[in-house]
Amino acid sequence: MLPLLKKSSLITNSQIFHPSFNIYRTALIPNHFKNIIKLSSSFPNHLRYMSSSINKRQHISNNNNNNKNKINLSSCTIEMPIVAEEESIPLIVSIDVGTTSSRVILFNKLGQEVSKHQIEYSTSASEQNYTPAGRRRHSEELNADTLEEVAATTVYTNDENKEPEKNGPIFSSVGFKIEESPYLTIEDLVKNHTVGPTLRFPKPGWVECNPTSILINVLECLGAVLQSLHITNESRIRHNLKSYKIHCIGIANMRETTIVWSKKTGLPIVDYGIVWNDTRNASIVNKKKETTDKALQSRLTEKTGLPLYSTYFSCSKLRWFLDNIPEVKHSYMNNDLMFGTVDTWLIYHLTSTNNFVSDVTNASRTGFMNLETLNYDPELLEYWDIDPTKVSLPKIVSSAEYYGDFNVPKFCESILPPTIKQLLSNFASLKVPINGCLGDQSASLVGQMAYKRGAAKCTYGTGCFLLYNTGTEKLISRHGTLTTLGFWFPYLEDEFNINKPHFALEGSVAVAGSVVQWLRDNLRLVARAEDVGPLASLVPDSGGVVFVPAFSGLFAPYWDPDCRATIMGISQFTTASHIARAAVEGVCFQARAILKAMSSDAYSESRPNTHDGEMPKDIDLLEDIDTCTYEKSVFSTLSVDGGMSRSNEVMQIQADILGPCIKVRRSPIAESTALGAAIAANMGFKEESERPIWKNLHDCKKWVFFNGVDKSETIPREQHPNLKVFTSQSKDTIRRKHWKLWETAVARSTGWLKAVEDA
Repeated sequence: MLPLLKKSSLITNSQIFHPSFNIYRTALIPNHFKNIIKLSSSFPNHLRYMSSSINKRQHISNNNNNNKNKINLSSCTIEMPIVAEEESIPLIVSIDVGTTSSRVILFNKLGQEVSKHQIEYSTSASEQNYTPAGRRRHSEELNADTLEEVAATTVYTNDENKEPEKNGPIFSSVGFKIEESPYLTIEDLVKNHTVGPTLRFPKPGWVECNPTSILINVLECLGAVLQSLHITNESRIRHNLKSYKIHCIGIANMRETTIVWSKKTGLPIVDYGIVWNDTRNASIVNKKKETTDKALQSRLTEKTGLPLYSTYFSCSKLRWFLDNIPEVKHSYMNNDLMFGTVDTWLIYHLTSTNNFVSDVTNASRTGFMNLETLNYDPELLEYWDIDPTKVSLPKIVSSAEYYGDFNVPKFCESILPPTIKQLLSNFASLKVPINGCLGDQSASLVGQMAYKRGAAKCTYGTGCFLLYNTGTEKLISRHGTLTTLGFWFPYLEDEFNINKPHFALEGSVAVAGSVVQWLRDNLRLVARAEDVGPLASLVPDSGGVVFVPAFSGLFAPYWDPDCRATIMGISQFTTASHIARAAVEGVCFQARAILKAMSSDAYSESRPNTHDGEMPKDIDLLEDIDTCTYEKSVFSTLSVDGGMSRSNEVMQIQADILGPCIKVRRSPIAESTALGAAIAANMGFKEESERPIWKNLHDCKKWVFFNGVDKSETIPREQHPNLKVFTSQSKDTIRRKHWKLWETAVARSTGWLKAVEDA
C-alpha cells in the first residue's frame, strides 16, 4: 500500500489527481486540518488521504509553526532508522556540483524535490566590478536612486578584504535574488570559512576552485537533507504514514575542471583546481597550434570530437600544472600524481573503497579519450606530453553502474559540524550505493528526457549549453560544434540500442545569464534580473541595435577567443529597452547559430553522397521550409531549462529568432541537471526489479513529465502547469534581416584582441 507522499516546502500542491496515480503530491496534514477526506479505494492497495484545504494550492512547510514537532538536533542522538523496503517510499539522492554552487536534492518518483539544500559560492561578482565599491550588491540598494545613496546604504569595515556588513539577500551568479533559508546557505555570509572560499579569481582570466571546499560543501548539503529527512520521517511515523528511504546516490558535476592529488595521502597537491572556464593555458594551446601540422590536427580532432586548441578542456590544464607548479611536477616524477575531474574527485573520496573512476561523459571532456574505444588514447597522451606511467588516470566507466558505497572521508571528519558528522556516519553504515554519474550538461540532457536520437536541449545558466542527441552514432562536426558523450546506461533493455553509449553534438555560449547580470549591475538598466524580459518586450525589436556579448570571446560555432563584446547600431532613437532587447537577442542569436551548425552537420551526415557530404552554403535549414517542416526537420523541438528560461518574454524572443522550424519547450522540472543524476543512479541497478523508482527510461518520462499517465490518455493542463511551448510569431522577412545583421556584427567583432596587440 502506498500512502500519500509527505509534502515538503519544496513541493507545491497544484496538481489535479488522476485515477491511475499511486503516488501523490500532498502534505503531512497538521492538526488544525480537521476535514480529512478518505478517498475510497476502488483501486486495490491504494489508501489515499488528502485535506480539502490542500486542493486550494495551499503551501505547507515541513517546519510547521508547531513547536512540539521541532527537534533540537544538537542536543540529541540521531540514528538513521533501518526501514523495511515494503514499509517505505523510495527516494534517490542527487549531488549536483556546479560552477557557482553545490546542492543535494532528494527526488521521488514524480521527480519532485522532497528535500534540498544548496550552498551558493562566492563568485566573481563578489570581488570585481559589481557595485561602485567592487562588492556584491545587496538588495537594500534597490531602493536607492543614485550611486551616492547606494554607497550610503553599505557599511564597510576597515578591512578591505571583508564583505560589507549586511543582513539582506544578495544575488546569485546568474542575477537572481537569493536569501539564506533552511534550504540555502550563502558562502559569502559565513563568518568563518573552514577551508576557505570554494571559488576564487586570483588574476584576470583565472578561475580556481578549492577541492576540499567542494567536498565539504557536498557533505554539509547531504547532512542537511538527512537532518530534514529525519524530522520528516519522525513526523510521518507519528501520523501513521510510511517513511522515506534513500536507495542510491547519483552525481552531476561541472566538467573539464582539473584537480590533482597525492596517491599517498589522498589530499590535493595544491589547494586549488583549475575551473573549466579558466584561460591561463592559452599560451600552451596557441604554441601547440603553431607547431602542429594540419593533418595531425585533423586526426586528433577525429579521435576526441573536440576543438584541439580551446582552453576549455582538461588536457592543457594538466599540462599547465606540470609546467608551472613544482609540487605537481615533483609528484609526477615520483609516480604519486593522481589526475581527475570533479566526478573522479568526489567518487574517490565518497566511496569506502576509494574507487578511482570517471564516467564517459566526463572523460570525453579531458582531451585524452578516444571516442571510438572509450579509453585513453596513447597518441593523445603523447601529444600533450603526458606519461601514463607517471600519473594515475581514472578508469573510464559507464554513467550508470555500481561505483561503491557511500563513505565519509577521514580527513573531512574533523572539519564537519558534530551533528552533520554523526548523521553522515550513521548514513554511511547503511551502505547506500553511488550508482550514477554524468557531466552536468549530459545530466541535463537526461533530466530533460531527451533520450532519443534527434532530441535537443538548451540550458541557460551563466553561459548557455546546447546538446543534440545523435544516438549511437559518433558525428564529428564540420560546422563548429563539438562531439561529446550524452550518456551510457548499459543495464537497460537492448531496445533501440538504448543501452549503448549515446553521443551528442554540443555547442556552448560563453555569456547568457551573465549578460543580464551585466545589464543590472554595470549599466544599472534594471533593478532585478527578472525585469530584463519585460523591459526588452516594451519594444517590438532592438531598433537596429545589435549586441554581441563576447565578454570572453565567442564559443561555438565561431571559436574566436580574440573577439570582444560590441554594441552596434546605436542612434539617438535607442533606449534602455532597445539595449536590453539587443542583449537578450545576442544570447538567442548565438543559440540559433549553434542549432544551425548542428542541423547542417546532421543534414550532411544523412546525405553523404550529396555535395561530398557538405551542406550547400546557400541552404539554411532553420529557414528552408522544404527541409525544416516539423515532419521533416533534423529536430523540431528545443527543450529548455535554466535561469533565463523562466522568463516567458525571453523564451518568446528565442522562438521568434529560431523561426517556424523549431518549437521551444520549457521543462516542467526546475532542477533538470540534478534529476538527470538521479535517473542515472536508478538505472545503475542491473536488474529492472532492483531499480527503486523507475523501471526504465520510458517509465521515468511517464511519471516525471506526465504524472504516471500514459501518453495515450488525456492529460489536464493543470497536471504540469510549468510545461510551456513557445512558437515563432515573427515574419520571415524581418527575421532573416535581423539574422543578417547579427552575422555582420559578429564579423566586425572578431579578432579584436589580436588587432589591439598588433596596433
